[in-house]
Amino acid sequence: MATRQPAAKTSSARNGAVRDPEGTKAAILSAATREFMEKGFGGARIDAIADHAKINKRMLYHYFGGKEDLYLAVLENTYSAIRLAEAKLDLAHREPRDGLRELVQFTFRYFIEHPEFISLLGTENLLRGEFLKRSPRIVAMNSPLIDELRGVLERGAEAGVFRKNADPLDVYITMAALGFFPLSNRWTLSTVFGRDPGGKAESGRWADHIVDVLLRSLEPT
Repeated sequence: MATRQPAAKTSSARNGAVRDPEGTKAAILSAATREFMEKGFGGARIDAIADHAKINKRMLYHYFGGKEDLYLAVLENTYSAIRLAEAKLDLAHREPRDGLRELVQFTFRYFIEHPEFISLLGTENLLRGEFLKRSPRIVAMNSPLIDELRGVLERGAEAGVFRKNADPLDVYITMAALGFFPLSNRWTLSTVFGRDPGGKAESGRWADHIVDVLLRSLEPT
């Protein structure tokens, strides 16, 4: 009887996964995100992901195919999360300067609270965007944000607080770069300069600095 107990538990776990496919897929994505974040694409292991998700590999393959398909699903899920969070900002109904300020502060805060986003971006850049190119869904996700930012800039130009014809993609890349660089290099910067850009003492000040740089760059000439 003792030898049958582990099999019964495994069977129970499998049955539970079958009864709750969405929960199982969420558990796999969570475990895979952690594995890819910590070990990159090359170092991540399907065995470790299955163990953390408390399923067998057959179930993982059933839902996501192989490692490449799972990694792409993690990328899409990660991008979807930040795009959905950005949509809640409702920039279209904010005063232009306030809207831009809120977007900057939100983005930097999101980077800090979601290190998996920073890590996966680094991994995908090492892969030269190989998997992003396979996902029309991720490309499409960025369009609404850029369109909304374009509206903020146009309304600001009409109100005389922003210069005319500012490129929303230029503004977004500048904002993202100023937030991404100090966090993707957080541990080297904090070691060399003794100030942690992602820590409580510095993160608010740095977010304000990004806002100041962007607003000054958009002042009418």
